[in-house]
Amino acid sequence: MLTDSLRSMESDGIVIRTVYAEVPPRVEYSLSELGESMRPIISAMEAWGLDYKSKIL
Repeated sequence: MLTDSLRSMESDGIVIRTVYAEVPPRVEYSLSELGESMRPIISAMEAWGLDYKSKIL
């Protein structure tokens, strides 16, 4: 499931996949410029989640 999600985000241009020719094989993912533009949205969702968590505990 994670692999499918990462491949989908890669094809949408949200993440960049870097493959290293090593043994064992290694792959790294990073945010593209488009992905970086989502940081304010993700930060707002984090703030909401933390606020909600503090209210239900």
